[in-house]
Amino acid sequence: MSQSGAYPDTYKDRIIDAALRLAVSRPWGEISLREIAQAAGSNLVELRGSFSSKADIIAAFTRRIDDEVLTKIPPMEKGQSHRDALFEVLMTRFDALQPHKEAVRSIMNGVGLEPSLLAPSLASQSWMLQAAGINTDGARGSLRVAGLATLYASVLRTWLEDDDPGLARTMAVLDRRLRRGERALETVEDAAGFVGRVGGIFRSAMRRKDKSGREHETSAPPAGTAPQPPQPEAP
Repeated sequence: MSQSGAYPDTYKDRIIDAALRLAVSRPWGEISLREIAQAAGSNLVELRGSFSSKADIIAAFTRRIDDEVLTKIPPMEKGQSHRDALFEVLMTRFDALQPHKEAVRSIMNGVGLEPSLLAPSLASQSWMLQAAGINTDGARGSLRVAGLATLYASVLRTWLEDDDPGLARTMAVLDRRLRRGERALETVEDAAGFVGRVGGIFRSAMRRKDKSGREHETSAPPAGTAPQPPQPEAP
């Protein structure tokens, strides 16, 4: 079984677990793919069939945590707010990460700016929002995903320094940030909705103007043509 205990031991799990073990004992930036493969009882040829970089391994670990969270979260209660549901989802995520805290610390200290991790990170936060019953479609959904990614990164730093087994400090910061983020997002979404409505009005006006111009051009007689006498109307 993998360290998560929820899924069968696959080759990818072996590589992820080996990388996490090495990250606990050594700075992440000093660990090579060859060392990870050897720690998993494998080699670079086999590893290359599943991963192209250390960032790929981190992304796979992120997806494994996603799966664990989506498996463990309780169903939403009737009348439960989206904010409270999202609080439960993210605390479930921190609980799932708890056995790997030292590895996560090493990885965060050594990963730096890694563009290839942006898409997996945003996809992960999108699933967390979906788990809380929050839509992530369209422009507003993208705003929610980006906002949660920023919020999560901030609270993750608090979690790394929270030595309380009950994660009291993490819960307090998460609750505060969610309330603040909810208000900020409402303001941004209202502004985005207003801009969208104004843009829609402007586009409609331009279409009407363009249509009117085309009709005028069609109805106007060609240059140099003598005006025709009015035709009698049908009875």
